Amino acid sequence: MDSVINAEASKAELRRRLMAVRARLTADDIADARASLACRALELPELAGAGTVAAYVSVGREPGTHDLREALRARGVRVLLPVLLEDNDLDWGRDEGPERLARAGRGLLEPEGPRLGPEAVTGADVVLLPGLAADRRGVRLGRGGGSYDRVLARLERAGVHPALVVLLYDGEVLDEVPGEAHDRPVHAAVTPSAVHRFRSP
Repeated sequence: MDSVINAEASKAELRRRLMAVRARLTADDIADARASLACRALELPELAGAGTVAAYVSVGREPGTHDLREALRARGVRVLLPVLLEDNDLDWGRDEGPERLARAGRGLLEPEGPRLGPEAVTGADVVLLPGLAADRRGVRLGRGGGSYDRVLARLERAGVHPALVVLLYDGEVLDEVPGEAHDRPVHAAVTPSAVHRFRSP
């Protein structure tokens, strides 16, 4: 139990430090990173061959996903976007463009169309995950809400193995992130300047 408490305390402190760095980003920093991130991510062979990609709508100072989502949709890729449920689990809807996004709770933007159900993510070839950091083992540090832990557990239960890719800023791929037994590693992290691979999908 002590090790779990220590890991959670370490995660909380690391989250605070990373959020403080992001808080200093300017609008120009964020826009430049968004364009570079899209270019870098589109080089991934996993995305080149994907028919369905589970993505998300970036908000605030998160690494921007708008350019990447638009490029994927222009390729004919079916892009799914999360819808946060009351219990912090995620439902999914289809990305039909920025004009079809609605403001939801916690400042999130969600697709306006029909809900496809939490299991819809199991049909994705690639899952793009938000995060604050990842380490060289592929351990991802999220915001602590647990929504994507549920997604990753759902994929495992379904026996499907999409490529798991976290989108980060440069400097957020660390030597080590505090991990716990339930953490499921991602395959790669994409930053504006590089693709970091941790393991094969």
